[in-house]
Amino acid sequence: MVKVAFVFPGQGSQVVGMGQEFLADNESENYYKQADQLLGFELSKLMLEGPKEDLTLTYHAQPALLTTGVMIAELLKKEGIHPSYTAGHSLGEYAALVTSDVMSFKDGVQAVHKRGVYMNEAVPAGEGAMAAILGLDRSALKEVTDEVSRNGELVQLANLNCPGQIVISGTAKGVEEASLKAKEAGAKRAIPLVVSGPFHSELMRPASGELKEMLASIEMQDAKIPVIANVTAQPVTKKQDIQSLLVEQLYSPVLWEDSVRTLLEAGVDVFIECGPGKVLSGLIKKVDRKVKTYCVYDLATLEQVVEAAKEW
Repeated sequence: MVKVAFVFPGQGSQVVGMGQEFLADNESENYYKQADQLLGFELSKLMLEGPKEDLTLTYHAQPALLTTGVMIAELLKKEGIHPSYTAGHSLGEYAALVTSDVMSFKDGVQAVHKRGVYMNEAVPAGEGAMAAILGLDRSALKEVTDEVSRNGELVQLANLNCPGQIVISGTAKGVEEASLKAKEAGAKRAIPLVVSGPFHSELMRPASGELKEMLASIEMQDAKIPVIANVTAQPVTKKQDIQSLLVEQLYSPVLWEDSVRTLLEAGVDVFIECGPGKVLSGLIKKVDRKVKTYCVYDLATLEQVVEAAKEW
């Protein structure tokens, strides 16, 4: 039997017009309407019409991506395609949890909006930064970030995406210094990222208290489908474990490469990326170029997966 994993992208994948083709389906459109009602503003208008600058704001991008990802996952389920596992990159972990029936869509979309607000408030704009470091392994890069942090500017590994691609996060000066030292240590490139904060670094810890309190107020169930946690790169099903790991996730590295390897070791044959873009599929291919990956972001790609599934 073929094992399928649904994977959900994080911030950066949002695009104006996301999910538009699916809205002819009443059930799909209902996700967008629900999100508007729950949040008290027209998120759907931002998603479909922009402007891009407003959609990119963390407290808009997070519920937008969750709404689209969960909607696509439900469309796949309606077509008889069901996951054996779910996983999400950073914010995407919340869409994975909704798909695995840990929390309702209602609670999920409100939770990630509030998460975005807390993250935005944790570090004033301009004080934090992130950069993608290409071509340096994690141990060598960790030596660099540890050295810079010891000298007074916090910076750490934030997203361990795939072999040769790691994102660092911290103070603006710390990231700048670590980027220079990484290139001296043999990195091919250091690319500053356009983000609104130093995500997955200790600088996000001030937001963890509010996040913990908010998550405690949400009704959660044990996962019906195992979710691969960002913090441990291991399957998790117990709601208490999920809750505490979501708080840790705020200021801990996203172990994406390790998560993909865990899924491959569990016998996953097919990865389906649910949401706009192809970022995760590209990262998965860099971990194992032989594995089957699909991206579902419009009607054509949905039809491709449905057709391919007949051969699984």
